[in-house]
Amino acid sequence: MQILIVSPEVSPYAKHGELAEVAGALGKSLRKLGHDARIILPCYKEVDDNGFTLRKGRKSVEVMIEGQTHKGLLRQTMLEGVPVYFIENREFFHREGLYDDGENAYEDNVQRFGFFGHAVLQLLRRMDFRPDVLHLHGWQTGLIPVLLRTTLKNDSFYAPIHTVFTFRDLNEGEFPSSLIESLHLGDSADQNYGLNHQGRLSFLAGALTHADIITTVSQTYRNELRLTDLGADFAPLLRQRGNAFHGILEGLDTKTWDPSLDMNLNLPYNIDNLNGKKGDKRALQKEMKLEPEALIPLVGAAFPLTFPKGADLIKDAWEQLMQRELQLVIAGEAAPELHDFFAAQQDRHGHKARVLLTQDTGIARRIFAGSDIFLMPSRHEAFGPEQIIALRYGSVPVAHRSGGINDTVIDADEQPRQGNGFLFDKATPEAMLEALDRALELYQNRRQWLKIVKRGMTADFTWQNCAQKYVDIYRKAMAYRPV
Repeated sequence: MQILIVSPEVSPYAKHGELAEVAGALGKSLRKLGHDARIILPCYKEVDDNGFTLRKGRKSVEVMIEGQTHKGLLRQTMLEGVPVYFIENREFFHREGLYDDGENAYEDNVQRFGFFGHAVLQLLRRMDFRPDVLHLHGWQTGLIPVLLRTTLKNDSFYAPIHTVFTFRDLNEGEFPSSLIESLHLGDSADQNYGLNHQGRLSFLAGALTHADIITTVSQTYRNELRLTDLGADFAPLLRQRGNAFHGILEGLDTKTWDPSLDMNLNLPYNIDNLNGKKGDKRALQKEMKLEPEALIPLVGAAFPLTFPKGADLIKDAWEQLMQRELQLVIAGEAAPELHDFFAAQQDRHGHKARVLLTQDTGIARRIFAGSDIFLMPSRHEAFGPEQIIALRYGSVPVAHRSGGINDTVIDADEQPRQGNGFLFDKATPEAMLEALDRALELYQNRRQWLKIVKRGMTADFTWQNCAQKYVDIYRKAMAYRPV
């Protein structure tokens, strides 16, 4: 099967958020499964800034945007055996930041990613590669399925090409409706073709309407978007897509997140020898100036301290947490409305708790490794991946049952033989404390606790597993026939 992964960001070349890790990991995994997977993205200034040398190609296209012709040049490199293409246009992409200037979104993002969508499809005619499937990621690629099902629907070159569109967030990719004219869609502009959402131009709505198959990053999140307020105005459309809408749990880069290889840790360890984890707990206690107690449970939390992440639940339960026999280490940048509280706790409970208001990867890794329990009270969590990292590092999650958490954490009381963590159903301090108390009680039974730890460490959340599921999705897309 031939697959072209289209993404607005790809690590290590250009990264804005978690999406950047997806394309490369998926492409490499698909290659291992025997498929011809390739990647294409814009050629941002950041690519040059990061020191990557790209091979200049002779292929180019011209795209009409806002009444002017804009040229796109094709450049190329390899990422561990995966061909990676870049579309260069210095006016649109040679600037600081991928989507914004650090404070505000670029006002011409419609034109920038409208150009990108047109250019990808035009360059397919010039490349010696016609994919069976275009796997599109993020709202920035949303114009591509619209073009294939509208202005290009009668073009025999594109007829065999099918689309899979993957999204994480519904609250993005909307613009003033008047900007549709800048995209030069011909008659499509008069009819909107799914690009109109609540009176706004929406690349996301267009993709959700026209892609052969749509996916999001976990099965539970998919159900929440269809059936709860989380889906907001898009819920009817997502329900309408029915069996064409799937939830596929993303993978974790097990080379990047491996306690036996992690250079940030004091001592490496694995499932066959957990002595290193005990040493990492001692090292974390020393680093955080906590009492070096081997038997007291150490609870960790490493994520942005925001309302969506449930940090306010920790705030509201703080005094009760301090009354329990545990140690607590928290690291993360705090939202303005929570900053003063967490700042006040940094050194208030010296021997028992430590708060670091920083988003430091090294500290986060040491918390995953040194903690016995990982607290994750997120109100909504499309995927994670903190709970998956915690499982891999042998830190038992206590988490709110939502999205990707529900698809990865199995409550040890509900399913004693499969359990790898503890879940609570309501996003309240009381429910969180009840789940934590269940974990603290079982922690005293060292034999049973070790079983839970090892179940989490052996769970398969690899990209290889995810890639195989996507192969099945690609086959569904190739069999899809639009009405």
